[in-house]
Amino acid sequence: MLTKGRWEEFDMSSNTMTMDNSLKIKLDDAPLNKFHIKIAGLTFGAHFTDGYILGIVGFALTLLTPQMGLSSFWVGLIGSSALIGLFLGSLVLGWISDYIGRQKIFVLSFTIITVASILQFFADSPTELVIYRILIGIGLGGDYSVGHTMLAEFSPRKHRGVLLGSFSVIWTIGYVAANIVGIFATDASPDAWKWMLASSAIPAFIILIIRMGTPESPRWLVSKGRHEEALQIVQKYIGPNIILDDEVAHAKKSSFASLFHKDMIKRTAFNCIFFVCLVMPYFAIYTFLPIILDEIGLRAGHTTDFLLNGLLIIGALLGIWFTIKYSRRGFLISSFIILVISLGLLSVLPSNLTVLMIIAFSVFTLILSAVSNLVGVFPAESFPTDIRSSGVGFATAISRLGSAASTFLLPMSMANLGVQNTMLCLTGILVIGTIVSIAWAPETKTLSLSDASNVSE
Repeated sequence: MLTKGRWEEFDMSSNTMTMDNSLKIKLDDAPLNKFHIKIAGLTFGAHFTDGYILGIVGFALTLLTPQMGLSSFWVGLIGSSALIGLFLGSLVLGWISDYIGRQKIFVLSFTIITVASILQFFADSPTELVIYRILIGIGLGGDYSVGHTMLAEFSPRKHRGVLLGSFSVIWTIGYVAANIVGIFATDASPDAWKWMLASSAIPAFIILIIRMGTPESPRWLVSKGRHEEALQIVQKYIGPNIILDDEVAHAKKSSFASLFHKDMIKRTAFNCIFFVCLVMPYFAIYTFLPIILDEIGLRAGHTTDFLLNGLLIIGALLGIWFTIKYSRRGFLISSFIILVISLGLLSVLPSNLTVLMIIAFSVFTLILSAVSNLVGVFPAESFPTDIRSSGVGFATAISRLGSAASTFLLPMSMANLGVQNTMLCLTGILVIGTIVSIAWAPETKTLSLSDASNVSE
């Protein structure tokens, strides 16, 4: 009920309320508005580009390998080069953004991606291609650190999980789009790989243009003592009745080393380990999906390709629903257990049990895609404002270092150990992720970012 003095006017025609100064809403509890959707869209666009860039290289390599006479070493290095760059960009640009601001890196990252994507078209050697893809990865790494952080710091608590978790859906759509382009472009010409790789410049350039003029994160501004500037941004873009949360009402000074202090080390370790244990199998398997399907006898034309790509999208959408319905901790642990069982079956089933192998691969694909939503949620919700970008960046950097290693080693492992023993090694990585999640996974679902310093573990 509205009481006199609390509300001065209720306008039925516009469905809005005009209030006096006695009622204010904290940033974490603000209603979702068009600006939140815009920031989400800009960040989602980055993840589409990321999925596209990492998905297209597997098809490009099918043309590159015979054309340039690539060894398994060079195939692995080209396949993992963007991930190596992601490691560097996440680590360095995430740390820098905690000092110079989120918005500058938000724009710089896609300037790098756009230019380096175009340069791939002119690459005449595997060395040049590796360099350009490392540069792309650096831009993507910076965007991972800052994009997740920006959206988390603007988003209301009630909608944060869905918005952050949706990254996985958009990444998957980008990856599947790359697969579709790759499937139809592979037979176009021997030089089609140039167009495949350079085509990522199109979405990258569009995102770069739209990102210009994006405001700085108000939480970062307050962490640097710029309270009035932060309040102006909040009231301009979120609402005139919105105030900053208590946690960011004063400036804090922390360093990258704070991630390893005794009150922070467990959550830093958890975010790094669960993240890396999910993405190592993901990138290793799906970067070389056409090759792996051929090796285990599941590729009949493009039917299995389309089935698994469809399951990636369905799984990503299911992941949003699971993020809303279930606890973060429960969703993560149960997913790890299912992944261990399904990939373990793929490692031991004989190749003549085609139906069982397809079922196991389908379950693995569906759940891996669904739980990947949490890699955008847990790190952003686990760290306080003053080191949030560093924390997200460090967790992303470690995950990309691991995924670069698994992607680089996978072709050589398959050549020397065989595909099933390689899958068994990746299953072992998932077992580690299961154990760490059971031991250390916090519950952050109802957490306000102003309470991130005291997240329950």
